[in-house]
Amino acid sequence: MIRNNFYENNTRSVLPSEQEKFVKFQCRARQMIMRDNFGKPDDSIMPNLYLDKQKEPICKIITLIHKLPEFSLLTELKHIAKKTNDPSQRREQAIRLLSSSYYQKNKEFSDILTATFTPESEIAKTLIEKGVCRLLFEAFSHRFDVKFNVIQLEKSEFLYHSTISHNQLFNINIHPETIVLSFCPKWNDF
Repeated sequence: MIRNNFYENNTRSVLPSEQEKFVKFQCRARQMIMRDNFGKPDDSIMPNLYLDKQKEPICKIITLIHKLPEFSLLTELKHIAKKTNDPSQRREQAIRLLSSSYYQKNKEFSDILTATFTPESEIAKTLIEKGVCRLLFEAFSHRFDVKFNVIQLEKSEFLYHSTISHNQLFNINIHPETIVLSFCPKWNDF
């Protein structure tokens, strides 16, 4: 199985225009969600998920975009999560951090997305088995229909920690065996 190595597969040094547009769109959409929606996800980060050549989506998923390791604020995210058990305080502090300048520099972000699934998720099992899917993002007059390689992340991986730390800010009761999948865009198939 080919691993989705966050460090080796980072292709952000030379960005094709669609890839750059996608990362800019994701950063801007997330900044607006934090500032205007108090962190509540919308269609801009909740794509329709398709398997094989299906015409109808099987579901929508909530995706995360991550800063490259050298720009990561993972320590700060973990600190906020550990500082208080009060969900409203945790959310408020997370919104304050993420709505300021966090998403302003798109070059600090990878194009690899992640998503969480419950431990018994049939969709996650199917995605792991197939290893590929298509995500359709449609919002704010933008449309990105992209194929992705899908890989289950191990608990030791940077993107796993980044995903769980982010989710703990908004969901204090996240299951300890939550499945985290990475979605690496196949820009050559765009």
